[in-house]
Amino acid sequence: MSSVNKVILVGHLGKDPELRYLDGNVSVASFPLATSETFNKDGKKIEQTEWHNIVMWRGLADVAAKYLSKGRLVYIEGKLRTRSYEDKEGIRRYTTEIVAESFNILGRRTDFENPSGNQANTNTSSNTTTQQEQSVDFKENDDEKDGLPF
Repeated sequence: MSSVNKVILVGHLGKDPELRYLDGNVSVASFPLATSETFNKDGKKIEQTEWHNIVMWRGLADVAAKYLSKGRLVYIEGKLRTRSYEDKEGIRRYTTEIVAESFNILGRRTDFENPSGNQANTNTSSNTTTQQEQSVDFKENDDEKDGLPF
């Protein structure tokens, strides 16, 4: 039987994506994502927030840098990846990240409008969940000429 490494998260960006370029002009974007859950403990409502390190590559990274910003609600699909590195003191450290394969921008219809009231020029999907909610879908596709989904 084969294994599965799949992560699905819905949360808010903790800061704007940080876009940088590696050798060969390969773009990579990274940002923290907060997911929260609430539960009752001893009659009190408790909110617990978990922070996730998100990494996006190539065209998906470029799109994320263009459309995502701090506080934005997103749905992300990807996989867990643990890597090691040496810190400034030469100590080997480990970090676990979510390598995103696709993301959907979530929110109310007004979140996708510019100040003049016109809809923003984004690749808006028709999978609207309610009259007031809408999402924008982006997927990494290496077959595209420039890696962008549109």
